[in-house]
This record gives sequence, structure tokens and C-alpha cells, in this order.
Amino acid sequence: MRRIFQNSIALMVVVIVMFLIIPVHESLLDILIIINISLSIVILMVTMTISEALEFSIFPSLLLITTLFRLGLNVSTTRSILRYDGSGEVGTAVIRTFGQLITQGNIVLGIIIFFIIVLVQFIVITKGAERVAEVAARFTLDAMPGKQMAIDADLSSGLINEQQARERRGKIQREADFYGAMDGATKIVKGDATMSLIITAINLIGGIIIGSMNGVGDLGTVAQTYSIATIGDGLVSQIPSLMISTATGMIVTRSVSDGSLNTDVIEQFARQPRAILTAGAVLVGLSDEPLGVDIEHIRPVSQRAMRRLADVDTREDFFRSWVRREARAKRSGDGVGTMIREETPLRYGELYYEIETFPGYAAGVASGSAEKSGTVRRLVLGGASEEET
Repeated sequence: MRRIFQNSIALMVVVIVMFLIIPVHESLLDILIIINISLSIVILMVTMTISEALEFSIFPSLLLITTLFRLGLNVSTTRSILRYDGSGEVGTAVIRTFGQLITQGNIVLGIIIFFIIVLVQFIVITKGAERVAEVAARFTLDAMPGKQMAIDADLSSGLINEQQARERRGKIQREADFYGAMDGATKIVKGDATMSLIITAINLIGGIIIGSMNGVGDLGTVAQTYSIATIGDGLVSQIPSLMISTATGMIVTRSVSDGSLNTDVIEQFARQPRAILTAGAVLVGLSDEPLGVDIEHIRPVSQRAMRRLADVDTREDFFRSWVRREARAKRSGDGVGTMIREETPLRYGELYYEIETFPGYAAGVASGSAEKSGTVRRLVLGGASEEET
């Protein structure tokens, strides 16, 4: 029993190959389709949580196994679609459900969406992953001599011992083998995408011919029945293929890091608040409602000016008052000069956001509001706090 478990992957590959020959019952075929989708989701999640590519070094071989599994299912589903049993139903329950989900009663729309998904995978993701894998393999091989020399230099200077040097050399060799294997594995992904288009055409054309010969109905009924089944079969194959292709691109573009992709994205975006603020300002500018936006650098101002304008004692309070007045004036269109001379209280339906941005700056946004009375809210950039006054 233990020996069988140790050879389970090899046995699984043999069973997958048998799918190409032996008919599979529709209930079992539905289960295998769901397993295929679930497995592709797991693989995609793993590629997004690893910190370096070698943590998932089995990916090239796994890519071949999943592609073979998907092709075996394609042959079985094609057999299920083209086999006419007189019941009037074509394909398995999962295939029909996916087909009806994407078509929604409109066959032309379903075919268009299906081909968009296929083209996105074939032209964008698969082609991009193939190119990245080629470049990564080339640069990894080119960098091997330099890395080996660096290890020898560290060993000679006593910075590392013989065991550490052996481990580093082994890692370099594994990286070269991995990216070389990925360069070839991406060709499998590209061939899988091409084959899916051919199988889709076979299912549709062959289904229409078989349906017409067996008297399923008139040409319109036959075309609709087999179109739904063909689209459903294509989707249950293309969705896992799309996720595997995305995982392929994800793992070949993954650089060495201390954390997962999720952690790195959050940390690196959080380090660039200016970009987030700029994007927010652009979206504010695209709003279809009147808005007033102002941001000022807090710079030296005379005490006389601070007293005259806002009767305040600090530069921070002076520029907060200035920004609020100018933002409100921009929104109302009354003119900045009028608001600067004398600030009126917030009117009915008027809302002002005082934004705490970067040190040394004051910013604010004036907009309309459905609230009955004028409101001032304080937003802290990069935090979730919000104060209302």
C-alpha cells in the first residue's frame, strides 16, 4: 500500500492517458471537471504566496501533468457532446450549466465572449509568459559564471564555509534547471491554447452534422443545442487553462523576496502615498459634480497676514483656512477673492473634506452633500480615521 501511494502521481498520469481511449461516465466526468478547476485555483494561489520560484520547483512537471489532464478531459467531453443517446440533452450537467451561464439565451453573445477569453489567454497571457520565460532562462544561464565566481571569492576570503558554498552552488544549478524547464513548459501552454480552439471547432461543426443526421430538430435547434454545449465545454477547459497560464506568468516574473506577493504589494504600495494621492486627485477631477480642490505648501507667512486673514497664530492653521476658502470658492464659482476677504459658514448641502496629507502640506476638497447642514470631515491619508465636525 505504501509503495502504491509513493507511485500515485505516476499512476495518475497513466489514468489520464487512458482518458484519451476509455469512455468516462458523465457523473464521473463532472467530478473530474470540478477537480480540474479546483486544482488550477490551488496552483495559482501557490504561485502568489511563495517568496521565490524554487519553492515551487515542481511547477514545470506539474504544468505538463495538468495540461495532459485537461486534454484528456477535452477528449472525454467531446465524446460526451458528440454521442447522441436520443434524450435531447448534449454534454454533461456541468458543461450545460456553464454554457447556459455564459450565453444567457443569446448564442452569438456567448460565442463572442468565449472567443474573447480564448484570445486574451492566447495572445496576452500565454505569449507574454512564453517570452518572459525565454528571457529569464537566458539571463539565468548567462549569470551562472558570475555567481559561481562570487561564491568562490566568498569561500576564499572565509566569509562562508565549504558547506555553505556547496548549498549556494546547488541553488544556482537548480535555478538554471528550473528556468530552462519553464522555457520549454511555456510551449506546452501555447499548444494547449491552440488545441482548445481546434477542439471547439470540432465540437461545433461535428455536433451540428450529427444532430442534423439524427433528427434532433431543425437546423436552428441543432445549432443552439450544440453551441451551448460547445461553449460550456470550452469554458470548463479554458478557465483552468487561463489560471494555469496566469500562474506560469506569475512564477516566471516572481523575483526573490522575503514575503509573498500579497505582502509585497501591500508594503510597496503603502510606501508610495503620493501616487495614491495623485490618483485620487485625478478621479476627483473626473467627477461629474462641481468640486473644489486645493493643496498648499506650508511656508513662512507674516504674523500680520495670519491675523488679517484668519486671526490665527500658526502657519499650519493659516494654510488650513486658506485651503478651505479657496476650495470652497473654486466649487461655488464665486471667485477666490470674495471668499478670501470673508469666509461664509458652510451652506446647506455643502461638504468639506480636510485632508491630512504629507508633513508640510495642507489640502482640502469641497463638494456637494445630501446632508441637511454643512459638514466638515477630516480624512487622514493612509489611515481609516474620519472625524466629523
